[in-house]
Amino acid sequence: MAKKSSLHSQRTRTGIFFAAPALILVSAFLGIPIIQAGYFSFTEWNGVDAIWLGFSAYTQEFKNPIFWRVLENNGLLLLGVPIAILFPMGIAFLLNEKVAGWKIFRSIYFLPTAISWVVIGMVSMRFFAQEGLLNDIFKAFGLGFIKTDFLSSEKGALFAVAITFIWSMVGTNSIIFLTGMATLDQSLNEAARMDGASNFRIFRSITLPQLNRFIQFSFIITVISAFTALFSLIFVMTGGGPGFGTTTLEFFIFQSAFSRGNFGTGAMLGVILFFMMAVLGIGQLLLMRNKDE
Repeated sequence: MAKKSSLHSQRTRTGIFFAAPALILVSAFLGIPIIQAGYFSFTEWNGVDAIWLGFSAYTQEFKNPIFWRVLENNGLLLLGVPIAILFPMGIAFLLNEKVAGWKIFRSIYFLPTAISWVVIGMVSMRFFAQEGLLNDIFKAFGLGFIKTDFLSSEKGALFAVAITFIWSMVGTNSIIFLTGMATLDQSLNEAARMDGASNFRIFRSITLPQLNRFIQFSFIITVISAFTALFSLIFVMTGGGPGFGTTTLEFFIFQSAFSRGNFGTGAMLGVILFFMMAVLGIGQLLLMRNKDE
């Protein structure tokens, strides 16, 4: 036992020794800026001079109706999360069944994952514009009287951003579910088919219950993307407008800090976003742990 304890201690010290450089670098390049952001979030900081405000900086922002409007936009975008999960799940099921042309479709659905958010935003902007592709499609089908310009109104622009966000997540979530389905016991599906079960019944009763962990992972990735990955998309498509119609919390940080020079407010909004994502991540871990137990 003594030898095992000594060997364990030696391995622990060796692990700490080799991990120390990485931990120091992470602390220097991530930890210190996070601590600084936490400090400046309690100040009125213009990038040079910082005036200490304390918790009043937060209370003042919580009274700001624009702040709650921005959170409302994030909440509305979250309504698209179920679609961004269920649609790729159905695609993955069909691809897993190897329908005709499944290799070609797999490449097509993966395409959004290989394209940058800037390119996606530019394409989407041209698609939803008044003289864009969407209206050209309406004309081609004899529906030219339907003249849409989603990007000119607050609700329409947010809808366009939501649709683009859902489309951009199709590739990532399809890959997640395809990976999950590849690990499932196919003998259950074969037995169900021999009993006369339809593909929908097999998916609902056999495949879906076995994908719980992959659904949870897809959910957390999609929600995090809705909060922290849409900056480039919104910047290119709408610039946060019209008004604050498409301004998310992530984009509001940029506007507050770099457009208005209120770096203290930007730091405070960043801290709020950080804690929101931390709570979401911890909640997800606890949920997964409870299910495992």
